[in-house]
Amino acid sequence: MPNAKSIMKNNFKIVTLSILFTFIFSSILFCQTNNLLTGAERTSEYLPLLKGKNIGLVVNQTSMIGHIHLVDSLINLGLKIKKIFAPEHGFRGSADAGEKISDSKDSKTGLPIISIYGSKKAPDKVDLEGIDLLIFDIQDVGTRFYTYISTLHYVMLSSADNNIPLMVFDRPNPNGHFVDGPILDVAYQSFVGMHPIPIVHGLTIGEYASMINGENWLGVNKKCSLQVISCLNYNHSMVYDLPIPPSPNLPNMRSIYLYPSICFFEGTPISLGRGTNKQFQVLGAPNMNAGDFSFTPVSKPGAMNPPQLGKICRGIDLSSLDELAIKAKKTIDLSYLIQFYKDYPEKESFFLAGLFFDKLAGNAKLREMIQAGYSEQQIKDTWIPGLNAYKQTRKKYLIYED
Repeated sequence: MPNAKSIMKNNFKIVTLSILFTFIFSSILFCQTNNLLTGAERTSEYLPLLKGKNIGLVVNQTSMIGHIHLVDSLINLGLKIKKIFAPEHGFRGSADAGEKISDSKDSKTGLPIISIYGSKKAPDKVDLEGIDLLIFDIQDVGTRFYTYISTLHYVMLSSADNNIPLMVFDRPNPNGHFVDGPILDVAYQSFVGMHPIPIVHGLTIGEYASMINGENWLGVNKKCSLQVISCLNYNHSMVYDLPIPPSPNLPNMRSIYLYPSICFFEGTPISLGRGTNKQFQVLGAPNMNAGDFSFTPVSKPGAMNPPQLGKICRGIDLSSLDELAIKAKKTIDLSYLIQFYKDYPEKESFFLAGLFFDKLAGNAKLREMIQAGYSEQQIKDTWIPGLNAYKQTRKKYLIYED
């Protein structure tokens, strides 16, 4: 790729310049994050509210209290857990992105597991018979196209329609330290973009739930009975290393920090490394004629049929980038997308048929500006009015300091 080395060179400079900042920043925050408690860990705050209630849990593999899953922890405390509702990737978090999840039973507890990903996006009236309270406890990564906040929307809608209270156990947002991207045009609403927010929304899952209620996104005069069990000793600027990968193809913090900038490639032929051990940390395609790195996606758990399966992809490797240097940028990096479009030999097929790219972007304008040759700064300038308005709205729902 003609300019791949220049991209990597610029990133190397950023890493070098930020190394002192990274050391100081991580040292200051160590004591803070060491004392952080997630909502689920604050058992004394919510246990008295759960006694005697029949409970449904919206959870996955990230729903942990230390090394014990929330389901097991609450059962051990004598609470009446009746059903588990599983989002995308399933209860154990091992299913492919987009894979159909079937209803089943948890082998450990015997509890019924009801899928709420696919055609059925929330518990229905039958599912909720005998349930007194729903609890939502899933780790988010802070982007509009990460589907757990869409699941949250539908669970809140079901809560409102069936008059069942919802309790959200809050967790830190690893990308909660900035807000960026185009505001979703509601004409492009989909499961990878439900609400008129930017790509990086800067809210925890609890703050986001409050925004859904407060902005009437469930419908006019429709709200769910919501209670958020907040995190303790958390602020949006903290470095929070997720103890468990939130989904199969976000295996580490580097991939999570890169995700807002490179998930756009899901709407193109460019592989993001699904089917490798560097998921969301490499970029490439078989018909790229240049590049200093190559990889071949293979079938593996969490990516049984990855894009470009079995084909040698040429491109760039981002897996050596410093994690906190990426975080310190506080912005979506469009340089990868713009450069790959310029270098792709068959531009008419760069954006896949069906224009899933536009759903990820939340509009057609980003694609059209890239095709027209606009610079990164010219594109980002168009985002400013929407971002400024959103930031004012966001302030109403903040639980934690920026």
